[in-house]
Amino acid sequence: MKSGAFTWFTLGLAGLFCSCGEKSSESGAPRPFVVGMELAYPPFEMRSADNRPDGISVRMAEDLAARLGRPLEILDVEWNGIIPALQSGKIDAIISSMTRTPEREQAIAFSEGYVTNGLCMLVAKDSAIQSVADLDPARHRVAVKLATTGHQWARAEHPELPLITLDDSASCALEVVQGKADAFIYDQISIYQYWKKFEDKTRPILHPIREETWAIGLRKKDTDLLNDVNAFLKAYREEGKFDQLADRYMSDQKKAFEAMGVPFIFH
Repeated sequence: MKSGAFTWFTLGLAGLFCSCGEKSSESGAPRPFVVGMELAYPPFEMRSADNRPDGISVRMAEDLAARLGRPLEILDVEWNGIIPALQSGKIDAIISSMTRTPEREQAIAFSEGYVTNGLCMLVAKDSAIQSVADLDPARHRVAVKLATTGHQWARAEHPELPLITLDDSASCALEVVQGKADAFIYDQISIYQYWKKFEDKTRPILHPIREETWAIGLRKKDTDLLNDVNAFLKAYREEGKFDQLADRYMSDQKKAFEAMGVPFIFH
């Protein structure tokens, strides 16, 4: 799907926790709360067996819309078009495992963080690479997904490294599996999942190259919404909702991270 091509999903009426959602000027009914996410990042943003939006971010969006008293609509947006979709008003918020970075903060506002994740690497099972320090521009090629923080980090911190830049993470992982790339730089959760899928051919290096914080993206002018979102995240954390979602969608990953001594993600 190209940036600017969207798929809509309406996930029912909300209004259980708030009686005064933002009103539509036409009917007086609450205006839909339109959330953009790329439904290609399990277990946070994905599709269920019946092709409906599913995952941790979808459940969060449902609960946030209910808190706001607005019906939820989810817009499936290609990653490199998601910030333009917010800026142009096609969506009201980004809930899509987005890392809060200084570069992105120049364009949009961010909520308080709700996940601490990290960049790490997937390498071949028999690779001698043990850390980023082992990457040699003369010998190694690195796969990155376009417009991700892994892509940005590699260009900024190691501009001499030959990059294989692709549109989706699965293709990046296959570059390592097929021996076309020596490493794939991406987030810990995804690297863990690709390792589990290709255990016979790959090895994860999960200790983070750097830690990152995920947050909800909003337009800078929407200060009231930002306050509402931050209040929602605070209550969600205190009520144990993040723990419930982790147990529902990430129980195996949680156990594995703990066994490896890698801190788990929600905060």
